[in-house]
Amino acid sequence: MKSVRYVHTNLTTRDWRRLARFYCDVFGCVPQPPERDLSGAWLDQLTALPGAHLTGLHLRLPGHGDNGPTLEIFRYDQMVEGSRPVVNEPGFGHLAFQVAVVAGALAAVLAAGGSAVGGISSTDVPGVGRLCVVYARDPDGNILELQSWS
Repeated sequence: MKSVRYVHTNLTTRDWRRLARFYCDVFGCVPQPPERDLSGAWLDQLTALPGAHLTGLHLRLPGHGDNGPTLEIFRYDQMVEGSRPVVNEPGFGHLAFQVAVVAGALAAVLAAGGSAVGGISSTDVPGVGRLCVVYARDPDGNILELQSWS
């Protein structure tokens, strides 16, 4: 593969507007219109879900400009229950955001309906610097990493 470019990460949620608002309010993500309202044979084939229909929006991630990767937040009409993600489960682990002050970012996550996973921790990473980091959850339970380096 010669030309590869990372495009987006998808989060599936029961309330895409609420989750999009969380990422905009807490992390400064910016909606990238148009809102999506997708269905049809192509989506059924792609998802292997007969009668698939989804709605949602892409959010531009902070720090990457207009052509950077997005966070795609979708809601399917037919949703299934899943287990709450845990940090040591194989597969998707977390979304990481570099922030100025970890404690302040954690407070913003909590105030916006998120929750903490563990406590704020710091360590020296040889050749890189001092890392201050915490895991948290968005209102849907997806795991976030909030980090700062000095």
